[in-house]
Amino acid sequence: MFENKKIFIFGMAKSGYEVAKLLSKYNNEILITDGKEQDADHVKELEELGVKVEITTNQVDLIDDTFDIMIKNPGIPANNPVVEKARSMGMKIINEIECAYHFLPENVKIVGITGSNGKTTTTTMIYEILKKQFDNVYLGGNIGYPLASIVNEIKENSILVMEISDHQLCDMYDFKTDISLLLNLVHAHIDFHGTYEIYKAMKKRIFNNHTENDLAILNYDNDDVMELTKDIKSNKKYFSINEEKDAYLKDDTIYYKGEEVIKTSEIKIKGIHNYENIMAAILVLKEFGVSNDLIKEYYATFGGVEHRIEFVKTVNGVDYYNDSKSTNNEATITALNTFKNPTILIMGGLDRNIPFDPLKDYMDNVKAIVCYGETKEKIKEFADGCNKECYVFENLNESVKKAYELSETNDVVLLSPACASWDQFKTFEERGNLFKDLVKELEGE
Repeated sequence: MFENKKIFIFGMAKSGYEVAKLLSKYNNEILITDGKEQDADHVKELEELGVKVEITTNQVDLIDDTFDIMIKNPGIPANNPVVEKARSMGMKIINEIECAYHFLPENVKIVGITGSNGKTTTTTMIYEILKKQFDNVYLGGNIGYPLASIVNEIKENSILVMEISDHQLCDMYDFKTDISLLLNLVHAHIDFHGTYEIYKAMKKRIFNNHTENDLAILNYDNDDVMELTKDIKSNKKYFSINEEKDAYLKDDTIYYKGEEVIKTSEIKIKGIHNYENIMAAILVLKEFGVSNDLIKEYYATFGGVEHRIEFVKTVNGVDYYNDSKSTNNEATITALNTFKNPTILIMGGLDRNIPFDPLKDYMDNVKAIVCYGETKEKIKEFADGCNKECYVFENLNESVKKAYELSETNDVVLLSPACASWDQFKTFEERGNLFKDLVKELEGE
């Protein structure tokens, strides 16, 4: 399928670079293009492999009907002129995961995790616990490891754990999991998809090609999840904090099929959202025969993932938390619900034309908001409507300094932007790392 073809790779970054390297081994004629300057060593490596690299903003003129396939970066929307031109010529448009999937060996068990929030945490937990019991477990997908970069390492009968975003699900067709998790659904990425209905339809593709022999793990408490999945063919299992389902929370204890697995007092990370993610993970782990003892051992020390309500440092009795991965209202609500202490909230970033009104009911512990970036004036207007003190700055550096000045002993300073990072940063990781660096430079008494 991917041999002796002429292939147009649209967008480089990690996934484009890795899939170009993979396909270069199969006698393909490959052109990869990006509108931004790329790592010089990566460009040189691809060119030495025979890949043509074009860094230009005039990409629409590069494509014609001699190409067989377009492999599109997940971050490029479907209405991009280059994509529309390829579609008008009847070209097959896929993404890196869809391509790499066809190179997997036989009998690989794939676990796919998606949802509006909690994907990275849940994926990390499943992978790390399975690794403690099995030697043949691999991690890939949206968590930072393109499938194309590891597909040649994966052996038959392995387990592949993948975080999969809605952007990646847009251009998948043959890709199929054995176990799919849909953790939750909230309004997100409407700027990319156009409507919430389209966003949900993309999330539903995590169950593509499922039969009754495949497993869907679902959040019973999320109405949109339940409505969306009512007609899927998968065997279904549910987790809930309200009802006694396959995995459930009752009396500060998590149960699986009525059997006690772990008490919340034995879990290092706290918060209902984390308990939901843990229940979803347990439903996967039990499919692989993981013991309660191993689960307890792991959760006694697991402190969460980087950039997701991540503790950074205590300065003058003030705890600083990095929640840069919160790029929508629901994720920030989760963070706000985690703390009871007076909180100074740092918000801001790319303006996706989404109002901040859903945050209003969760601001009781917020003593001040510090905002910056493209959304700063919109956040100021929101704060005024909540009768919260708000301080407006151009960038994160100035915002952290102000939060430090405002803070008092027993306060929490929380970076939870409720916005994408792309107005001033390449990624939410870059934003979170800067925040951590700035906090670590603060002088304590």
